[in-house]
Amino acid sequence: MNTSPSHRGLPFRLHGDENGTISILTVFAVLMLAALLGMVMNVGRQVDGKIRMQNAADAAAYSGALVIARGMNTLTFTNHLLFDVFALTAFCREARDQHSDKYIAGILSAWKKAGEQFQKSSFPKFQKLGAALVQEARLEQNLVDAFSGWAKAVSEMVLPTLEEILKQEMIPEFQRALVVAYPDIAQQAALEAALANGRPDYGRGNLCGVLWRTSVVPVGGAGETSSRTLPVIDPVLDSGANQSQRVQEARDQRLELAKVYLGVGDSRGFDWSEHAQAWMAWSWNDQVLAFFDKRAKMCQFATLWRGFTCGQLEKLCNEYPDSNLPHLIAVPKDEVADINSHIDQCFTFVGVAYWNQLWNWAPRIFYNPMPAASVTFAQVRVFIPHRKLVWIHGSHTWTEPIGGVPGQFPSLPPAGDGDTVPPTSPDADDSASDDGGSWAVGREPWVEEGWDLLNEHWTVSLAPATVATLPAILQEPPNVPGFNAQQFRLPDLGGVQMDRIGWINTH
Repeated sequence: MNTSPSHRGLPFRLHGDENGTISILTVFAVLMLAALLGMVMNVGRQVDGKIRMQNAADAAAYSGALVIARGMNTLTFTNHLLFDVFALTAFCREARDQHSDKYIAGILSAWKKAGEQFQKSSFPKFQKLGAALVQEARLEQNLVDAFSGWAKAVSEMVLPTLEEILKQEMIPEFQRALVVAYPDIAQQAALEAALANGRPDYGRGNLCGVLWRTSVVPVGGAGETSSRTLPVIDPVLDSGANQSQRVQEARDQRLELAKVYLGVGDSRGFDWSEHAQAWMAWSWNDQVLAFFDKRAKMCQFATLWRGFTCGQLEKLCNEYPDSNLPHLIAVPKDEVADINSHIDQCFTFVGVAYWNQLWNWAPRIFYNPMPAASVTFAQVRVFIPHRKLVWIHGSHTWTEPIGGVPGQFPSLPPAGDGDTVPPTSPDADDSASDDGGSWAVGREPWVEEGWDLLNEHWTVSLAPATVATLPAILQEPPNVPGFNAQQFRLPDLGGVQMDRIGWINTH
């Protein structure tokens, strides 16, 4: 067999031949870059999913709790509406019956006789006074007649509607429907807020958001049959060991607050809001009787009208002893033994977001160590905010401590006359300091802090997740309408308690 010289030297030349080396290196480089790209893309998708899930948990918690806060504010508003309806009904009943008018003629007749006696005096000043009294008596009688005619005409139009509202218990029925509906609305709001953060889903399915109570029960649904999400009671329908006491509390609150709206005073020791005087300034009687209070005082019509409207109100309340009662806060603040535990139980909620496992690109290179679905959480609290610090103007006789170094607690004056412009502001009125008062920092005026259903300032805020039942919540299937709880494989925490989770929790 003949072998040419060129073939005999091929093995020796191949060892030193570099042709095609770059192509081989490029193949390996591309493989490495592809693997690196897969890892970067998987990490990026995981980070993006984590951020979106945490945003979903925050949004679900905040949105759901905000609905609950609005439910509390709506109950408060309708409570005040109920008081106002009672006040206006009593006002219109007196306008219909006109008890006050029966005494006016006699009172003004006495003034007229006194004026006629003064006119017989030999002193010119007394003569003029007598003539003025006679004229004033005639004018005030005309004023009373005009007022009574106007009030009776208004009563004929308005009173039947008010009586029907009370007869059918329209306001309490609305409140009962609200207490039932708002938890489900809150749960739906939490779900929609979570869904908005889970699009596109990248093959993971819909992102589920659930608002949990700290008793490990989802807000709304079947859980409302055993205990309510809204921490309120209906004194008429809710039974309990102290039901008679709460019914009497509701009666007293209805009567006294209706008096505030009517403007007849007589608190009888009832613990009104600190701003009851401000409410009374806008009461029905104070508004319509302003001229009688300032100009037409001889006839005493304002005093008589207030007295009879107060009697009408008490009679009206006695007609509805066990109906048309306001909703009350479930546990008054002064009856709470452990305030922190009570707030965690009744006013704290946990929003949890659930999303199925993210499938991996280049699965042999990038491995997801979590076999379960991804879960994130956020805690939110429903509360009444404190009044803010503002500039106020005026003199004050008592102060309000705000804390500080022990032994040297600085004090701030309470809410003053409503001025909130600091003395250094360009908008400040320089003349404000000329009346003998002074500028100081104080609490925001006309904002209540009462922990009850008379305060319409309920709001929400995200808070650090610290409730002890959080591990149980995270392992409980999200049984909410629209989601099959079995579609999520929940994490097994292996009996880990909240103190251990707190070590790694950054939320």
